[in-house]
Amino acid sequence: MNAGLVLLVVVALAAIGFVIGRSRAISTAGGDARGLHSLPGYYGQTVFLFTAVPALLVMIGWLLFQPLYIDGQISDMISDTDIAEGSSRSLVMSDVRRVASGLNTALEKGIVSETQIASMTTDNTDVRAMLGSAGIALASAVEQNILTVAKEYRQIKGTLGLLMAGVVILIAAAGFLVSVKRIHPDYRARNVSERAIKALLIVASLVAILTTVGIIFSLVFETVRFFGLYPAKDFFFSLTWNPQFSGGSDLGIFPLLWGTLYVSFVALLFAVPIGLMVAIYLSEYASNRVRSIVKPMVEVLAGIPTIVYGLFALITVGPLLRDYFAQPLGLGTSSSSVLTAGLVMGIMLIPFVSSLSDDVINAVPQSMRDGSYGLGATQSETVKQVILPAALPGVVGAILLAASRAIGETMIVVMGAGAAAKLSLNPFEAMTTITVKIVSQLTGDTEFESPETLVAFALGLSLFVITLGLNVLALYIVRKYREQYE
Repeated sequence: MNAGLVLLVVVALAAIGFVIGRSRAISTAGGDARGLHSLPGYYGQTVFLFTAVPALLVMIGWLLFQPLYIDGQISDMISDTDIAEGSSRSLVMSDVRRVASGLNTALEKGIVSETQIASMTTDNTDVRAMLGSAGIALASAVEQNILTVAKEYRQIKGTLGLLMAGVVILIAAAGFLVSVKRIHPDYRARNVSERAIKALLIVASLVAILTTVGIIFSLVFETVRFFGLYPAKDFFFSLTWNPQFSGGSDLGIFPLLWGTLYVSFVALLFAVPIGLMVAIYLSEYASNRVRSIVKPMVEVLAGIPTIVYGLFALITVGPLLRDYFAQPLGLGTSSSSVLTAGLVMGIMLIPFVSSLSDDVINAVPQSMRDGSYGLGATQSETVKQVILPAALPGVVGAILLAASRAIGETMIVVMGAGAAAKLSLNPFEAMTTITVKIVSQLTGDTEFESPETLVAFALGLSLFVITLGLNVLALYIVRKYREQYE
């Protein structure tokens, strides 16, 4: 049974439990809600929570561990002879999953029946054509052993899906019955409901922490595997990036790091002054009418998809810089360049700097302005000598957010700066960044056994360390100046 359908059944049962729990509480009090310890809604909430929460937790755990169990069972069915030269067990498992998914899709579309799938062999059926009609494209014909394993994979997954549905619905029904039976006028439903909700809030607050820990551990684990296959010294100090999936790769991070920092520097050099000046104008000089018009127009830039910015860089900014600056000056002939990506990225970052800086400047107490004016300072002097120093911690935070956004940007760099990993000071040359190479190393039919693929995790961990260092530096600056101006 589909997990979405199971979820719908559990939620529907919990909703019914809320109504029944509320009405039962009133009926046990003789129809007078004043005889209850808690409001009637709390009794319904307890039934809802005890019906839905345990069942959903079991379903989430089941869905997390089910693929691991299935892969463990199916992997034993794949012998070493089934793995072709140049392939790996993980690639064979990917083929098995694709074939099993294609069989399910073909069954749903009515292309084949369950009986035909059970008796299907590569001798009597063009499996590849059938899977193609189901929307599953394979590079080569399906071997008989892969088809057999795929059918077993599909059968195990279907059996476990039905078992999960039965267990989850049974737990939901048990929680429903137990919670309904516990309802009586003296039952402290409010206390139970509030404790349960508090527990849910604690779990929700831990999601961000656990997610961060999971990301770090996954990056560290795969990075350790990479350094077991490729020397760490060459990765950190080599000046060449030349991945070759056939072997003999040179995977130095330095050209990618240089491109990342160069593009980000150009973007911040463009965005920070403009964004800060926009914030100062809107908060200190603009009238309410002008502010109400200009501020939303500036913030619209933050809502434009990055692919649109990439197209703008590719079609407009790149050719403009090439025709009017790079070629006349003899600095390049390509429309893809660091300056192209940096300028367009800077446009994208303007609202990040201006909006946050505007909010920070507006938060500076009016008494500081009045005191400055009382000492005879002009408005511009007040902005320079009082307001900006007092707002500096928040402005640093805005710049940090923009820097993190610039370092992690991908689409604008792909379409504006190109994909060439090189070391150069010429801003009109094409370069690339760490994020672009992470995507390129993980796309396509790649296997996670080669250093050319695992290097993406080492790049990701390096990028994480860089952004963490930026955060630590910004925190130091914020604390230093906050003590000075508070």
